[in-house]
Amino acid sequence: MYGIIVLIIYALIIIGATKIFTKSERNGESFHVGDRKMGTIVSAMSIAATWIWAPALFTSAEKAYINGFAGLFWFLVPNVLCLMLFIPFAKKIRREMPNGITLSGYMHQKYNSNAVKKAYLFQLTALTILSTAVQLLAGGKILSMVTGLPLGAMTVILAVIAFSYSQISGIKASVFTDAIQMIFLLLACAIFVPWAIRLNGGTPVIKMSGLSGEYGNLFSHKGLEVFMGFGLPTAIGLFAGPFGDQCFWQRAFSIRKDKIGKSFLLGAVMFAVVPLSMGILGFIAAGTGFIPADNGTVNFELIQAIFPAWVIVPFMFMLISGLLSTVDSNLCAIASLTTDLKITEMLKDKEKMVLAKTSMIVLLIIGILIANIPGLTVTHMFLFYCTLRATTMLPTMLTLLNVRMTEAGVVAGIMTAFVVGLPIFAYGTILGLSVYKTIGSLITVLSSGIVALIVSHIPRRKR
Repeated sequence: MYGIIVLIIYALIIIGATKIFTKSERNGESFHVGDRKMGTIVSAMSIAATWIWAPALFTSAEKAYINGFAGLFWFLVPNVLCLMLFIPFAKKIRREMPNGITLSGYMHQKYNSNAVKKAYLFQLTALTILSTAVQLLAGGKILSMVTGLPLGAMTVILAVIAFSYSQISGIKASVFTDAIQMIFLLLACAIFVPWAIRLNGGTPVIKMSGLSGEYGNLFSHKGLEVFMGFGLPTAIGLFAGPFGDQCFWQRAFSIRKDKIGKSFLLGAVMFAVVPLSMGILGFIAAGTGFIPADNGTVNFELIQAIFPAWVIVPFMFMLISGLLSTVDSNLCAIASLTTDLKITEMLKDKEKMVLAKTSMIVLLIIGILIANIPGLTVTHMFLFYCTLRATTMLPTMLTLLNVRMTEAGVVAGIMTAFVVGLPIFAYGTILGLSVYKTIGSLITVLSSGIVALIVSHIPRRKR
């Protein structure tokens, strides 16, 4: 019962804060990019909170518990570096398209091509759907355990909470509530980690070699196994992360032009605190020999086991914050993508806002349906949509670096990544074959760029 009460209190705080500190937006410019005036601190907190998706809360702890330092390293370090790598490209797109809203809109402008725009819209939309589904799945599973309500009901409740405040003022609501959610996340980390260490006898309990004791060295045989099976495909997917995610391009267009670099750099640092803290809980679980019912929720089960019952309340606040910060960002992202639809040219401003908010509802419905597919795991979905993001990474980077490519080249590159790379990766993920996962992820990220360049430089016959 207390779990439901915590959910209600959380929802009231977030919705109330949105109502008090933002106003209902009826203008697309304000709803989608916040009048392009977002400041450094609030933007950094929003970037960090948006990047703290379900895997940052659970996969970091699971990999630290099972694969020790090697597992946590290959999750944490690429996660931080990718946000830093994104900075010069975020600055560049803002300079080249100061009034832009979406990445797909930018690519359409650069190539004057509907085919390129459609390819990017498909990738960005598919990523947004899968990202939303994995947040609802992870959050629904944990909250189902706490409240006793079925997974389906919890995914619906989370979706309703996210929509209730996101539809008020769009990106402003997302960024402002992300800042509040980040405060909850940092406070929870500050409580859990030192307390868990003290309760279990101090720092010697932190076992960085994993439960089996074989994963303390990045370059050992076991460490290299982790790199090939998890580290390399994860790193590729994570480096591609911001480049294939409209949430971050939307923030590049929303932050004050002179604050973009500082915002993303500070956001990367803030983000690192959360998966590192969850990873330390995984090390503690390994050091104490704790055996969870589900390795994927080892941090949650450890907290349940060693702390007083009331500690579940701040953990739930942290959990809900981490999940909803990404869901509300996805809602704003899908709404912004409607600006690239041809139908909007025939709509009035009020009708455009109706379309944007309708897209939010449709996204949540599809996300709920996917999250409730039996047998789906958070880690598998995380790996798959990480690779999905890689399909457009190199064409985007090359375009922003002013490398000459053609419409046909960009489309051919993205289609090759979709048709060749993704199926190989999916095959390896489903069957647990590390070699296929690695090959699939490499083909996905490299083929899009290589094919795009090759096709772009094939001489065209004159008619």
